[in-house]
Amino acid sequence: MIRRLAHVCIGATDLAETEGFYRDALGMEKAFDFFRAGHRIGFYLKAGESTFIEVFVENGETQIERPLIRHFCLEVENLDAVCETLRSKGVEVSAKKLGGDGAWQAWITDPSGVRIELMQYSEDSSQFSGRPVNLD
Repeated sequence: MIRRLAHVCIGATDLAETEGFYRDALGMEKAFDFFRAGHRIGFYLKAGESTFIEVFVENGETQIERPLIRHFCLEVENLDAVCETLRSKGVEVSAKKLGGDGAWQAWITDPSGVRIELMQYSEDSSQFSGRPVNLD
C-alpha cells in the first residue's frame, strides 16, 4: 500500500538562507519553487529518487524551541566523508556515534532550527535485521 516516504515538509524562517544550506552544504538539488501572488513562498528539494523535502516560509514567531517536526533523517553512503565535507563548509556537526539500532549517526541543524539526522546503515542495522532496539 505505501511505497516510500514522498516528502517531509518543514518551515523556514529565511527561504534564501535555508535553500543555500540544503543546496550548498548538503549538495541537494532544488526541484521547483512555490509562488503565491508572484512571491516565492517555498520550494521542493530532491532527496533521492522520488523523495523530497518541501520547504515553506514561516510567518510570525519562529518555533526553534518547539519545531513542527522533531527531526528527519537523510541516509548517506559514507558518514565520515559527509561530516568532513559539512565541517569544511562551516556546518556544526555532532560527533559520530553508533545508535542502538546498529546504524551510525551524526546530527546537524538547519538555519531555522530543524534537526537533521545523518545515518549510515550497517549490516547489523535493525532496519534490515528487524532486531528490536532497547532505549533504556
